[in-house]
Amino acid sequence: MAIDVTEASFEREVIERSRGVPVVVDFWAEWCGPCRTLTPALEAAEAAREGRVILAKVDIDANQALAARFGVQGIPAVKAFRDGAVAGEFVGAVPKEQVEALFDSLVPSRADELLAASDELSLREAAELEPRRADIAVALARARLGRGAEDDALAVVEGHEGDFSAEGIAARIELTKAGIATSAFEALDRGEREAALDALLSALAESGEIRDEEERSELRERLRRAVIGILSEAPPDDLVARQYRRRLAAALY
Repeated sequence: MAIDVTEASFEREVIERSRGVPVVVDFWAEWCGPCRTLTPALEAAEAAREGRVILAKVDIDANQALAARFGVQGIPAVKAFRDGAVAGEFVGAVPKEQVEALFDSLVPSRADELLAASDELSLREAAELEPRRADIAVALARARLGRGAEDDALAVVEGHEGDFSAEGIAARIELTKAGIATSAFEALDRGEREAALDALLSALAESGEIRDEEERSELRERLRRAVIGILSEAPPDDLVARQYRRRLAAALY
């Protein structure tokens, strides 16, 4: 449950406490209808994190100096404190999703903790909790690829069209099953990214010799997605990745 904070206790209950555990402060007033609307979402978000975030409430009518100190001009005004300073905030009776996003920014969600664990069992649980997250699906697919379960890996990423990494893994599996560019993925598994990309680009160049237009187009698209999937993992300032992007464009167009 939320703790009531006053001007006298704010430093201790919010500022100092936030150095050990994040504190979300709800600036509200008894007469404020939207404040009462927002309260259940705040309390549910706090309860779901089982003590990893504290919810505090400040009645602005009784603590006007605090409201002025933190620039509260409209309520409900919610401010998150971490390490003694404001780390996030919003104003108004926002949707539950926005409340959850604020709390998630303060501490890892259960799915994030499972993703960090990285073992297949944890990743499967994370995917069940947040099935729309492509990063979790990609991690789970890689874990399954690691034990040779290609069909299971493909099933995980198939619902994530538009994510470069997910599409790259799907393309890899499709190519491997067709016996195409297998050496590229063996090199990738050894950590030899450039060798993998060179092999894929070579296969792309050779695909131009396929006479059947539909077959050629399908193969080139899979190779393109495989290359882009690898390059999507590179940081924006990776100069080598930039060179391979240019080579890919030249090979395609």
